[in-house]
Amino acid sequence: MPAGRESYALHEPSFEAADWEAVRDCVQSGWVSSAGPHGQRFEALLAARTGTGHAVALASGTAALHLALELAGVAPGDEVITPALSFVATANAVSYCGALPHFVDSERETLGLDPARLELHLAHVAERRDGAVVNRESGRPISAILATHVLGHPADLEGLASVARAWRLPLIEDAAEALGSHRAGRHVATTGLMAALSFNGNKLITTGGGGALLTDDADLAARARHLSTTAKRPHPWRYDHDEIGYNYRLPDLNAALGCAQLERLTALLAAKRRLAARYAEALGPIEGLTLVREPTDCESNHWLNAILLDDAGKRDPLLEALHAAGIRARPLWTLLPTLPIYAAAPRTDLSVAEDLERRVICLPSSPDLA
Repeated sequence: MPAGRESYALHEPSFEAADWEAVRDCVQSGWVSSAGPHGQRFEALLAARTGTGHAVALASGTAALHLALELAGVAPGDEVITPALSFVATANAVSYCGALPHFVDSERETLGLDPARLELHLAHVAERRDGAVVNRESGRPISAILATHVLGHPADLEGLASVARAWRLPLIEDAAEALGSHRAGRHVATTGLMAALSFNGNKLITTGGGGALLTDDADLAARARHLSTTAKRPHPWRYDHDEIGYNYRLPDLNAALGCAQLERLTALLAAKRRLAARYAEALGPIEGLTLVREPTDCESNHWLNAILLDDAGKRDPLLEALHAAGIRARPLWTLLPTLPIYAAAPRTDLSVAEDLERRVICLPSSPDLA
């Protein structure tokens, strides 16, 4: 370990002088809440960078997921197809709508939802009734597919979109970890009806906390802006709210930092790719593990580099040894249906997700490590 360095965090933010200057200028302007100019600029930069029609800057990636699901028509009592292998916010956003996550297994290559298994599962448990897709076993409507791009690696969007079209279900992308990732030359978060990004402190770029909803649908973007601003109707002084909304807009102070961070995205992505290459060079010859690599025809942002152990029994001892050495590695998330809060949720066979959870370790991946 280099002199003076006591530990390596899993993913630290990267700041330069331009970030400090952007925040300072915002503070000096006095426009630090959601009414200032930086939010609109941040949204325009995001839309241009991802190639989507509209970006709505929000307080968190979870807020973006919640709004996307609500706008997609997810209602209380519905089920939403969701990966079992994801951060808990994915399932929580479903719960905020009063709906229930319906967990489906993962692909080994992408770590994301497996479209082939999903297709077989829906053929087995689902049917159409009066224009709706209904789970024959529970009697509840299935109202959306929510796919996660795990560790920044693109899920099989073509396969998932095909299943979604066949069943006439909206596809929502949880791209919280995947800004800058592409599949078949197309930025993720632009295939589904809507997508969510996160700019938490541990993401590739950060606004401190924050997220964004992306969509090509102008009406959905307008609805997202309205609902995320407490559903307040525009007026110079009156407080008219025409429906139940949310205080979800990103403050201008955070957006100012986001603008500066986003202007460095190309350099950050290059640093992450260099770090991934160095991990591959260093760990490739080691027996007993395999580096988790970007899927075929994909360009991952390499948000978190990870290894897949041959022996699941070595995961926790290796994590203990790494932490003792100041290397803050982490396992994947606890499989969502094993959490008490989701123990009763419907699910498919989850053998691949269970295997990945037992054997994957995520390694320190801050861009400055490159």
